[in-house]
Amino acid sequence: MQYFSTRGGIAHIPFTKAVLMGLAEDGGLLLPRTIPRIGSETLSSWQNLSYSELAFEVMSRFIDDIPDSDLRNLINKSYSTFSHPEVTPLVHCGNLHILELFHGPTLAFKDIALQFLGNLFEYLLAKNDAVLNILGATSGDTGSAAIYGVRGKDRINIFILHPHQRVSPVQEKQMTTVLDDNVFNIAIRGSFDDGQAIVKKIFGDVEFKNNYALGAINSINWARVLAQVVYYVWSCLHICKHEKDTALDFAIPTGNFGDIFAGYIAKRMLPEGTIRRLVLATNSNDILSRFVNSGDYSLGTVTQTSSPSMDIQSASNFERYLYYLLDSETDRTRDQMQIFAETGKIDLSSYQDQIRRDFSALAVTEEQVIETIRDFHKEFNYVLDPHTAIGVRAARHHKKQGVPMVCLATAHPAKFGDAVRDAIGSEPETPAAFIGLLEREARCEHMDADINSIRDYLKAHARHG
Repeated sequence: MQYFSTRGGIAHIPFTKAVLMGLAEDGGLLLPRTIPRIGSETLSSWQNLSYSELAFEVMSRFIDDIPDSDLRNLINKSYSTFSHPEVTPLVHCGNLHILELFHGPTLAFKDIALQFLGNLFEYLLAKNDAVLNILGATSGDTGSAAIYGVRGKDRINIFILHPHQRVSPVQEKQMTTVLDDNVFNIAIRGSFDDGQAIVKKIFGDVEFKNNYALGAINSINWARVLAQVVYYVWSCLHICKHEKDTALDFAIPTGNFGDIFAGYIAKRMLPEGTIRRLVLATNSNDILSRFVNSGDYSLGTVTQTSSPSMDIQSASNFERYLYYLLDSETDRTRDQMQIFAETGKIDLSSYQDQIRRDFSALAVTEEQVIETIRDFHKEFNYVLDPHTAIGVRAARHHKKQGVPMVCLATAHPAKFGDAVRDAIGSEPETPAAFIGLLEREARCEHMDADINSIRDYLKAHARHG
C-alpha cells in the first residue's frame, strides 16, 4: 500500500515512512492510495475473531511493509494493556448501544490508537537504529494517552503542549505526573488551537523537522486513524451477529474530525449499506456541525466547556475528508486549505448534497449536556462523561426507527467529575488508576503560545542519535 499527501507534494511512500513522517512534508495529510474493500463473505468470516485478531485483519490491508508476524505481535502487545477482555465492549441502554472506548491505561479512546502507535514507533526506531522526538498538542486526552504510549521507551522523547487551565484537573494530572526522563509537558497560555497551530508550523519547517527527528502523535498521523477504524468494524460484526441487521448508524462526539473520519473510512471499506449514517456531534464550538448543516467551515471563538477535548475550532483531520469531497483532486484541496489559512473560512455550501449523504450533525449546549447526563443516569443507571453525553444527545435526535445506533463513549466519566456531579448530584465511581492522582508530584513548564519559545525548548531537550 502506497501513501500520498492531500496536497500532492508527497506520493508513493510506504506505510512505515508515512507513520514516521506524520504530517506530510508539503503541509498536507497522508492517505492510502486506495481504500480496500471488504466483501460480505470476508466480513462474515471475521464474526468470531477477538479484537486483536480483527485489528490485524483490518490493519494488514493498509500495511504491507511490516511482516505479518511482527504486526500481530505489535497489535497483541498494544491491547494487552486494556482492562476489558473485549477491549471495546458494547453496553446496551434502551435502543442505544454504547461502545465503551475507555478501558485503556488513561481511560480515554485515544489509548486505542496510541498504545499501538507507541509500540510501532519503538519497533521502527529499533529496526532503523534511529531516534524520535514526538511533538503534539492536546485538547485533553491525546496528551496523556500519547505519554503513556511512549513513557520510558528508548530512543523517544515526547513533548506535549496543552492549554493552561483549559483541560480538566484529572486530564492535567494524568500528563504532568508522568515523571519519566523522556516526557516533557508544556502548558501554554492560550487555547488548544494555538498549540495545534504551533505544532503544524514547526512540522511545516521541513529542515527543522528533519534535523530534530520530529514525529507526530496527533490524529494527523495516519496510524491513529487506522487503529480507530477497527472498532467501527467490531461494532458492525457484534450488532449484526445478535440483531441480524445489515445497517448501523454511529453517533460520534468529535472536535478534530479524526474519530468520525475513521468511521468514514470504515463505511467505505465495508459492504455498501453496512454503515448507514455517521452522526457528528459537537459542543458549542460548532465549526464541524455548521459545516455539515450549512457548508460553512469558518473559524469562531473557542468557548471553554465541560467537554474540553472538543473545544476546538480548526479540526486537524478535516483536510482528509475535504480531499474526497473535492473529487480527490490535490490541487483543489491545497487551494482551499490555503484560502482557509488566509481567511479562516471556506464556503462549501455547493457540496451540501454530498456532505449530507455522508453525515448528519448536531451541536449540543452546556445545559443539554448536563440534562443528558442526568436523564440517562435516571433511566439506565449509567453515567456518561460530557463528551459521550453530546454523542448520546445527537444520537437520540437523529435516531431512525429500526436502525441500530451505536454511540461512541470516548472517556471514563471520572475524568470529568465536576460535570457529572452537577448532573447527578454525586461523583462518579473513582477507578483505581485515579486514586491519589491529584496529590501526586507533577512536572510541567508554563510558556507563552509562542512558536520561537517552543522551538528553542525543543532544541534544548531533543534526543539526538
